[in-house]
Amino acid sequence: MKSSQKTLSSASAPPWLGTLPYSRRLLNAFDSKSLRAWIYQCLLGLLIVAFSYWLYANVVENLRSQNIATGFGFLDHTAQFEIGEKLIAFTPRDSYLRALGVGLLNTLYVTLCGIVLATLLGFSVGIARVSRNWLLARLAGGYIELMRNIPVILQVIFWSVVIRNLPSPRDAIELGSLGFLTNRGLSFFVPAAHHGWLWTGIALLAAVLISLILKRVARYMRENVGRSLPTGRLTLAAIIGLPLLVWWLSGAPAELDRPILRGFNFRGGFTVSPEFTALLLGIALYSSAFIAEIVRAGIQSIPKGQLEAARALSFSPWHMMRHIIIPQAMRVIVPPLTSQYVSLSKNSSIAVVVGYPELANISNTLMNQTGQALEVIAIMMVVYLTVSIVTSLLMNLFNRVVAIKER
Repeated sequence: MKSSQKTLSSASAPPWLGTLPYSRRLLNAFDSKSLRAWIYQCLLGLLIVAFSYWLYANVVENLRSQNIATGFGFLDHTAQFEIGEKLIAFTPRDSYLRALGVGLLNTLYVTLCGIVLATLLGFSVGIARVSRNWLLARLAGGYIELMRNIPVILQVIFWSVVIRNLPSPRDAIELGSLGFLTNRGLSFFVPAAHHGWLWTGIALLAAVLISLILKRVARYMRENVGRSLPTGRLTLAAIIGLPLLVWWLSGAPAELDRPILRGFNFRGGFTVSPEFTALLLGIALYSSAFIAEIVRAGIQSIPKGQLEAARALSFSPWHMMRHIIIPQAMRVIVPPLTSQYVSLSKNSSIAVVVGYPELANISNTLMNQTGQALEVIAIMMVVYLTVSIVTSLLMNLFNRVVAIKER
């Protein structure tokens, strides 16, 4: 048997191969599937790198033949255009790089606001979707079908048209003592500038951190000592009491900056622009419909026996939702919720249709002024890719926290 195997292997190999040192060892090594897989992957990687380099060299050569400059040196040039809505100071004398920074901050701002609003609406509608109230459940279902079946860009345009047809500032719709609603946006009062508000905000963040620590301590005591802490009352006392104490110690500032009609528009207070409002409503309402369905699926994944046991123990609907349903449903909700957050961040790029100066809109202006379309598009791709990856990483960390840990 062994002699026949040797004869077969020697017959299958070329005659000159036997004269090479270690030839048979190399043949035996190449018979390994893992080695062949590594070789094929390396060859494929080299082909991809070679094709990418050829594509890059071809593009650069074509641009040079048309006397089009390449590179990112244009980012240091003067922008020479104004940005109407910005979170940091910007003038036409600033660089293109700072203009892109303004657009990035506006993108992150509308994305964060959209995520918060879409999450609140989505959870509310999703819970209403599984309500025992027939009318409430049907209204929630109608909302979901309406919002998710209309393209998001049409929703943004719709809200832009609605806001533009509101009364002018001279005939503004008064919202009580809160502010005014006009075709120039929503104007409302804000606390006047005072160092006490800064310390109060810091105290609020500290109170939230304290509440998270208390929650962890309570869980540890419950699992290891058999006792628990009244985290609800302690958290409420920290979140309300600590900021109030700091506000009082810093002088109890109570002056408000209210919007006042001067000329053709309101001055003072804080004004949310029509462009931002239309974009925020469009992307938030659209995403909230999908989030509502995700929440509904998560709630319905809970075994009905647990709900019946909770009702038998006289749990109120609120306590049953808070302590039984939502904690278990989160492990089903969070993974698809991540995709919705990523989609919402990318949907912010349609702000160009209503004129909100976010990253895509400002990048379009840069391409028109500089002609550096390839570089500007590459910057946009890297930025949106980074935002999506960071969002996914943060949600994955949150998913580890809410995941059910088996013992």
